[in-house]
Amino acid sequence: MGTQTVRAPVADEAAGLRRERHGWYVYDWACSVYSTSVLTVFLGPYLTAVAERAADAGGYVHPLGVPVRAGSFFAYTVSLSVIVAVVLMPLVGSAADRTGRRKPLLAAAAYTGAAATTGMFLLDGDRYLLGGVLLVVANAAQSVGMMLYNSYLPQIAPPEQRDAVSSRGWALGYAAGSLVLVADLVLYSAHDSFGLTEPAAVRVCLASAGLWWGAFTLVPLRRLRDRRARVAGAAAPGARQLAATVRDMRRHPLTLAFLLAYLVYNDGIQTVISQASVYGSEELGLGQSTLIGAVLLVQVLAVAGALAMGRLARAYGAQRTILGSLVAWTLTLAAGYFLPARAPVWFFVLAAGIGLVLGGSQALSRSLFSHLVPPGKEAEYFSAYELSDRGMSWLGPLLFGVTYQLTGSYRSAIVSLVAFFVIGSVLLARVPVRRAIGEAGNPVPERI
Repeated sequence: MGTQTVRAPVADEAAGLRRERHGWYVYDWACSVYSTSVLTVFLGPYLTAVAERAADAGGYVHPLGVPVRAGSFFAYTVSLSVIVAVVLMPLVGSAADRTGRRKPLLAAAAYTGAAATTGMFLLDGDRYLLGGVLLVVANAAQSVGMMLYNSYLPQIAPPEQRDAVSSRGWALGYAAGSLVLVADLVLYSAHDSFGLTEPAAVRVCLASAGLWWGAFTLVPLRRLRDRRARVAGAAAPGARQLAATVRDMRRHPLTLAFLLAYLVYNDGIQTVISQASVYGSEELGLGQSTLIGAVLLVQVLAVAGALAMGRLARAYGAQRTILGSLVAWTLTLAAGYFLPARAPVWFFVLAAGIGLVLGGSQALSRSLFSHLVPPGKEAEYFSAYELSDRGMSWLGPLLFGVTYQLTGSYRSAIVSLVAFFVIGSVLLARVPVRRAIGEAGNPVPERI
């Protein structure tokens, strides 16, 4: 009888965690559609076209009186949104730690982003400034929401299950992105049959991503639980907590060296993701249907590529496999410079190359970093990892926009991103990973 009494609460707790995990997965399903349909496919080309309609005879728009090439406006706005996110994340993260009330903060971030995305239906005519404001709000809210979402992982999965739980959420996000892109492709391609103009079809696709985000966020908000806050005084305000983490990282310089390498090459990855559609539409003259199909191909191949790179990592080690993927990224961008205009087949080949290295390079980077985190510091270090990731990802879009502003060429802008992969490769190759793992106090795997 006593055994049954003990087992019942344990079983109830296990069932509760499974319920939470299922809800947690659904948030990736909810918000990944924004990243895919809005940020990667539709908004870049559409907002650029809106800005071009508002431009003066020289091709410039003047937000707040600053002359900006219409073709650079989207890239600059993405950079601004990341800067806003970096300011907000430590403040929101500190509040979540102090109060233990992650769920209301996640709800606020999710529905702010979903509302801004749904509001993109209003982007007609020459309302480029409205588009810029909505993009800043939506993108910053998505970053804050993802930070809060990731912070639930240690609470809902024990250490031995976190890789599997994290991977399922990641896979579900790609599945949602693929599913909605298929629906978007049907709507966009057959917009006349639905009684819509082409711009109206784009605006429906943008707004529907916001509605999807908001609707499916109800599931994690019902299933996730807030835990009691840590003891009073354990969580410093955002800026002080970040400073304390950085000071602690200085005692592990090899971990910091890997993080720096990751920040550099990941900035290149994120910029390619956000600017590829602009390059395809503005420089290569490709239609929206082609761009949607290419992104859908990337989504599907990213899963296969991640699995394949995982097998390569088991054979050759994660560091070597990541370095190989960065070489592939460099060659892919170099090939992109020479792509002929109005040649969809070659753009699909380029998309296939990106898809095969996209998921694996990021997944292996995260798993490799986990070996470099001192025991007992997992949440703190991964918080800095997320914050630093967002903190650097404004530089790539800025370089892309400045290069286009100076040269007037998207080909020059896209090839300028090679620098991130070359510098990131050099920095990563210089990290003695086995020694870094040992100095962090972790057991060194046989192959790493």
